[in-house]
Amino acid sequence: MKTIALLFFVIISLICPFLLAAQDVREAEIKRLETLERESVLKNDSTALYGKIWSPNMVVNTPANVVGTVEGTKAQLRAGNLNYLSFERTIEKITFNDNLAIVMGGEIIKPQGKQMNAGKTVSRRFTHVWLYKNGQWSIVARQATIIKVE
Repeated sequence: MKTIALLFFVIISLICPFLLAAQDVREAEIKRLETLERESVLKNDSTALYGKIWSPNMVVNTPANVVGTVEGTKAQLRAGNLNYLSFERTIEKITFNDNLAIVMGGEIIKPQGKQMNAGKTVSRRFTHVWLYKNGQWSIVARQATIIKVE
């Protein structure tokens, strides 16, 4: 019995580093894409967002408490309603479930122009759901809730 337990322990000890390394690679990729998405929104870079980072099937529960689609989000971007002086994002947790990654954390934005709360500092909570399909990750769902406006 001790031999079996020892063998099991050795096998697990050999496999775990590879499993953790695979997790680290996926997590690093999601963090990179989160940064790219945030920077692309900040720069109004639709080329990086449309059909790449944002899935064509993305749904959004917006900070304005409206459920929308990627087409609506694109329209908001084109209309200048996603116009920020600054945009910070803090990732608190990334969880993987098969080909899904769920990212949760906080955002601090400073809207400008004709955007709601322009000139103020807005804190909000966010959740992104990323789907890995056809060799790439894309956001299929986003939720953001304003928690403070200063």
